Amino acid sequence: MRTVAIIQARLGSTRLPAKIMLDLGGKTALERCLERVSRFRGLSEIVLATTREAQDDLVVALAKRLDVRIYRGDEKDVLRRYVEAAREAQADIVVRCTSDCPLLDPETSSKVIETFLNRHVSMDPVDYVSNNLERYLPLGLDTEVFSMSALEKANRIADDASEREHVTIAMYRRPEEFRCIPVRLNELGDLSGHRWTLDTLADYHFLASVFNKLGASADMASMKDVLRAAN
Repeated sequence: MRTVAIIQARLGSTRLPAKIMLDLGGKTALERCLERVSRFRGLSEIVLATTREAQDDLVVALAKRLDVRIYRGDEKDVLRRYVEAAREAQADIVVRCTSDCPLLDPETSSKVIETFLNRHVSMDPVDYVSNNLERYLPLGLDTEVFSMSALEKANRIADDASEREHVTIAMYRRPEEFRCIPVRLNELGDLSGHRWTLDTLADYHFLASVFNKLGASADMASMKDVLRAAN
């Protein structure tokens, strides 16, 4: 089975334009995200799924420099972009992350993947697992894992703009169609009040401060390390 991480990325964000190219401790936010995803256990490949818009040529150039597979698809219909990228990569299982999450925790995300894989080969398989169905982690550590068949089915039945834009809503909105389970692995308590994602200028100032404090250890920093730096 091929387990493929697909990271959606584009420069056309409205609240903070080109946010994934902002510098965080000497590397772009996108590079930080890719580095962390590369440490997820169990992956066959990483795909960066961007758009056909000219401005996203910069995303393509960065992916080529880092030797990451690129797929260019529809800007608005992100669900279709995911399906097409997953087909091209011949994925059996898809791990979904977003490029505005430069502090993804590889250990946590790996355990989400392992949970899905263990259920996938058991007598009690599921369609979708994630660590954000029940919010307990900082925003920005979200990891979703689902089967290719579930993704294809979602693409067939998703019938409104939010489902096309947000990829997995069509799955967890329909418990009668998809078997979705939450994964709760954090031993640090309820961290849902923390915000480690990059959507606003305030987010950027916070993340820049965290990466400056972490310094050379940023690439390998754990969730505990980030918590210490965030305080």
